Amino acid sequence: MLEERQGFDRLSPNGYLEQLGIVRILITNDDGIGAPGIYVLEKIAAQLSDDIWIVAPAEEQSGAGHSLTLTRPIRLRQHAEKRFSVSGTPTDAVTMALKKVLPEPPDLILSGVNRGANLGDDVTYSGTVAAAMEGALAGVRSIALSQVYSHEESGDRVSFDAAEEWGAKVIRPLVDLPFASRTLINVNFPPLRAVDVRGIRVVRQGFHDYSRGSLVENVDPRGFAYFWFGLHAAEQTAGHETDLEVIADGFISVTPLQLDLTHYPSLDALAGRYT
Repeated sequence: MLEERQGFDRLSPNGYLEQLGIVRILITNDDGIGAPGIYVLEKIAAQLSDDIWIVAPAEEQSGAGHSLTLTRPIRLRQHAEKRFSVSGTPTDAVTMALKKVLPEPPDLILSGVNRGANLGDDVTYSGTVAAAMEGALAGVRSIALSQVYSHEESGDRVSFDAAEEWGAKVIRPLVDLPFASRTLINVNFPPLRAVDVRGIRVVRQGFHDYSRGSLVENVDPRGFAYFWFGLHAAEQTAGHETDLEVIADGFISVTPLQLDLTHYPSLDALAGRYT
């Protein structure tokens, strides 16, 4: 185990993290302050530290992406010691935590555990991943965690068993890993019982085939049309090398993401258009 390799086998989890400089953890999410997943993440974090702060959106903000509230004031509410909600997006919550709530910057930001997958290029929509992005921009080691669920599960029936059992096992090897500037880690747990999870795989981000995405149209009780975006099919890669496929194969996916979206191979070609 990592603790034994580094000579911390006799230390408590908190002592181990103190040796690595990880003392204060900030928890946030996009499902809201009362979501089941945030209590799961609190249990996970308690295995790593005893200085845990929670600053999360007051209401669900799924699909908010990396949005910042600019057109209305933000309200901050304290629910208990070290537990706060923000009337805004996940990005707002992290910003408020860093600039207003915490006495000192956290050593680690954990975002989640999201109810549902954040895989492939869906991470660009994800408020869970966006909260970790905001942490990465602030120079704080940040990890997003999501629990995938099956078609048979929905609403309050979603099981976080895999995330709860495996969460600390996934995070511990990352706490002394040097993160490159403006990078974060995206973790997804498969829709399985913890005992059925096959292990952990570090893989690249996959891509969805959005041409197959559905648009559901219906009529509400008052006779007005409404629309609902459906699920997307996934492209498959040879060798099952992406997060989409290892989840389907029963593994936990661990994917490093970067905030630099520049497509470097295109720089010279584009520059040539303006000479």
